[in-house]
Amino acid sequence: MFDSRMATPADAAVEPPNAGFPLPEGKRRPPFERIALALQGGGALGAYQGGVYQALAEADLHPDWVAGISIGAINAAIIAGNPPASRVDKLREFWELVSSPQMQWLGQSALVPNGGATEGNRPDVSPLLKGDLARSVLNHWSAASALWWGATGFFAPRALSPWLCPDGSMEATSYYDTRQLEQTLQRLIDFDRVNDGPMRLSVGAVNVRTGDFVYFDNTTHRIGPKHVMASGALPPGFPAVEIDGEHYWDGGLVSNTPLGWMVDAGPAKDTLVFQVDLWSARGQFPRSMTRVATRQKEIQYSSRTRAESKRFKQLQRFKNQVAELLAKLPPELADTPEVTRLRGLCERKVGNLIQLIYHSKEYEGDSKDYEFSRRSTEDRWRAGYHDTVRTLRHPEVLERPSSPDGVFIFDVAQHGRE
Repeated sequence: MFDSRMATPADAAVEPPNAGFPLPEGKRRPPFERIALALQGGGALGAYQGGVYQALAEADLHPDWVAGISIGAINAAIIAGNPPASRVDKLREFWELVSSPQMQWLGQSALVPNGGATEGNRPDVSPLLKGDLARSVLNHWSAASALWWGATGFFAPRALSPWLCPDGSMEATSYYDTRQLEQTLQRLIDFDRVNDGPMRLSVGAVNVRTGDFVYFDNTTHRIGPKHVMASGALPPGFPAVEIDGEHYWDGGLVSNTPLGWMVDAGPAKDTLVFQVDLWSARGQFPRSMTRVATRQKEIQYSSRTRAESKRFKQLQRFKNQVAELLAKLPPELADTPEVTRLRGLCERKVGNLIQLIYHSKEYEGDSKDYEFSRRSTEDRWRAGYHDTVRTLRHPEVLERPSSPDGVFIFDVAQHGRE
């Protein structure tokens, strides 16, 4: 069962909530004007983001702004569309729904000769299922199952191949039907809360006709299930989603990371950003065709994460330097309309960028983003939870940056020491 204990390995001691977290029992808010959560796309890997959010919620770190692409948009909408006390449960409910118990029949009647096994004398095949080779076989079987049968509450294969459907019909443009997802989103998300609640929500999509990258934001749009679905409509698997006469595909086709939008959309504030990526830009040189395919996906869908992080730091540094320069202007220049406009754009602000990146196991392979087994989903959720716990044990993560440029970037995999 996919329950509240899933974030802790069965063979490990259970950590109580906030174990090792730097927040005291008084739970003061970190000294930032805004807490932001940026969620990358990555299909089945998105369970990692559920674990991240569980750890943040236990530390009483609730975002003011959450932005997502693709599966990140679904997780973001669930967070924005529920009160704090139920967000983790709703995330868990979604991932329990779309994940399938992996190979439950192993060790049961299918492997027992006819006529005779009982619960007590069925062979124990669990030793055969351990190790990377066994996990690789099971994961590829599970991914193939998703290709053939879809994922419950998410997508289902079309009864007729799109190649056999008439041109111009929606059925002719995708292999899967995502109407189940709309029903799932309506059940798990209070869209009145999304649009009228205290949290800002942004989800990215691509206009199929113009190729323009668009963000549906609840400060400028009335967000509904279709906007969230549009962000995750990855062709040719999923159909484009029509909104106000235009059709949209997955935002990951242009950029799979919403950090750039959060930097550009403003307004400028002292910000603590948790950037949760599902694809690692860094990796080993591949030595087989299978690993070439895996590495290609990682590079493609990590989608300029490092470039956006670098731009975040450069832009913060530039604005702060301009603000310092404006403060030194003589009075006859300081009050001119041009300087006034520039001052509004370059107010000195600080920012912490906390990077949480899912590092997949070698056995997951290139099908990991559509491998929805229950076992893998739990592993990914657990990884997100523990990466975040480890990150929050570093007090500097929640402190205002002391560097002259007012920027602090932290990745526990690179900078963390425990």
